[in-house]
Amino acid sequence: MVRSLWSGASGMKGQQIQVDTIANNLANVNTTGFKAQTAQFKTLLYQTLQAQSTNAQGETKPTSAQVGLGTRVASLNANFTQGAQLASDSKTALCMIGEGFFAVQDGEETHYTRNGNFTWAIDTDGSKILTTAEGYRVLDTTGNPIRLPATAGELGFGVNIDDGSISYKDAAGNIIQTGQSIARYQFTNRVGLDKIGENLYDQSAASGEPIPEWSTAGVITSQIAQGYLEGSNVNVADEMVNLIIAQRAYEMNSKAITTSDTMLEQANNLKR
Repeated sequence: MVRSLWSGASGMKGQQIQVDTIANNLANVNTTGFKAQTAQFKTLLYQTLQAQSTNAQGETKPTSAQVGLGTRVASLNANFTQGAQLASDSKTALCMIGEGFFAVQDGEETHYTRNGNFTWAIDTDGSKILTTAEGYRVLDTTGNPIRLPATAGELGFGVNIDDGSISYKDAAGNIIQTGQSIARYQFTNRVGLDKIGENLYDQSAASGEPIPEWSTAGVITSQIAQGYLEGSNVNVADEMVNLIIAQRAYEMNSKAITTSDTMLEQANNLKR
């Protein structure tokens, strides 16, 4: 009886995490570049109630009797399928098409993101730098921030980003190439990236080292579309169906606990 109580409790805990994951997906349905997550489950250890043996006639019993001890969450995996391209009026709105990630600088740390909702900001020396909405600097292929001279127009007006390459118009209307290109990185295992919030990811031992697309042979290069943003890949209909399934599973595990409690009560009443 006690085994069934713990198994039911483990199932309720697992389904609670499933509901939490689905709720987080639905909350970020309009978050630029957000990737939905799914909970993966695994069984706990099994107890052997009766091992393989022989019966009274010496015949071998082919199977043993084993019972499980419930379930637990094995991992929360992100789904990195491409989100929809959403048109934007911003000239610094960039949509990553492919498996690449933007690199942004936070102090001495480098993070990676699919959110291309960037803007121009004024640096301490008066030049213009490309940043995220949180102020993290977008990096180029040399690991330096994307920078424009102070004479490049008001807050980057007239700046063009052609598949990641930066150019602008000077006072005479001439197009000046800055020589900078937005960095694009890939990972051997994107699912292994560490999520740190603000739609940012950090490399981990599971994800492997970042792979620069511009200098690695055999890598399919991602494209950058100016004037577009990558929408969330959350499918609301699928999430609502999964939410109902998780709720029903939670109720069934709760019913298993209630049934076990009733059986224990009946067993105790037998002594009276």
